Amino acid sequence: MRSKPLQALLVASITVVASAAHAVDGDVVIGNLDDLSGVYSDDGGPGSVEAERMAIADFGGAVLGRRIVALVADHQNKPDIGASKFREWADQKGVNMMIAGANTGVTIAMSKVAVAKKVPLLIVGAGGSSLTNEDCTAYSIHYVFDTTSLANGTASAMLKSGGKTWFFLSADYAFGTQLVNSASKVVEASGGKNLGVVRVPLSSADFSSYLLQAQSSGAQVLAFANAGDDFQNALKAAREFGITKTMKPVALVAFINNIHSLGLETAQGLYLTTSWYWDLNEDTRAFARRFMEKMKTEPTMTQAGTYSATLTYLKAVKAAGTTDADKVMAELRRTRINDMFTKGGYVRADGVMVHDMYVMQVKSPRESKYPWDYYKVVTVMPGEQAFGPITGRCPLAPQ
Repeated sequence: MRSKPLQALLVASITVVASAAHAVDGDVVIGNLDDLSGVYSDDGGPGSVEAERMAIADFGGAVLGRRIVALVADHQNKPDIGASKFREWADQKGVNMMIAGANTGVTIAMSKVAVAKKVPLLIVGAGGSSLTNEDCTAYSIHYVFDTTSLANGTASAMLKSGGKTWFFLSADYAFGTQLVNSASKVVEASGGKNLGVVRVPLSSADFSSYLLQAQSSGAQVLAFANAGDDFQNALKAAREFGITKTMKPVALVAFINNIHSLGLETAQGLYLTTSWYWDLNEDTRAFARRFMEKMKTEPTMTQAGTYSATLTYLKAVKAAGTTDADKVMAELRRTRINDMFTKGGYVRADGVMVHDMYVMQVKSPRESKYPWDYYKVVTVMPGEQAFGPITGRCPLAPQ
């Protein structure tokens, strides 16, 4: 994992670049709001900003004869900051498209601005499935993963291996709640049982009391419904306390950088679900090589998704011949997405970008043959299976 002092320098450089890229009338402006310095910053953060830049450069830096400008800011995991910055860019910078990084709560706040300002919002880091249910909008696309697809993959795999009773350690905000709800439905539908949940504030330093509650439940499975540094620290503590000797740990969401930071000795055997892995095929490896040259780390699914989402939007603008939000959204909804992120991906009526998901198991140190060789594919889930049917809770997509 990147050191926080180095990360602070990267954030400072991003701020300079963003402020230097003065948007003027006629530019195509892409905004990116993400956690650039906090608990989720290694999952997306500066790496997602670099992926966005790579996509803009690969597209040629211009579309419809207009320069493409990127604006970047740190939402600090605060919904009010995310919404106010989005509104400011819409009013003062003429932002044409927004990329929403980590944090479901922030993205829900941003989605309301997207509707008010009629700006397409491509969601790459937030997971809450409410974003394509009760919080769906005509301008939002949930691009990389959601809590439904994560639960359908990881919970199903663990249930098949015999884990029937579950206890959840959850992030104490919308994302954690929705992830627990999604996983609980899968567990109970398969004859398992949810024995309890403990909710942990973001960026907690001490997980001991929460883990003791998990241990006392007697559950077979300890499911981590948190992410980023919080997931890493919680799993490390569970290993140190010996809890994983009696409970099977499950990562309901984990990124390749988390596994790298934990090390295979600690993470081996974990089940997780991802939308992308750097070592899947030659296309993914080719992108990963370029990203590694710049960032000195393999890209996460969020970072790869940011690259894909940026290019997909720019292609839609070119095809539509305009940046008019309604016309671009119509183009996005009728176009199949074929790139290094997905093959045959498509945007459903509720805003989900349907694509294959991969259930992975983390390799043991002995199984890993080269740097970052961390996953083995357990199951490839077709998109329709991973994301499930339209629920009818999105007014735009009744059943």
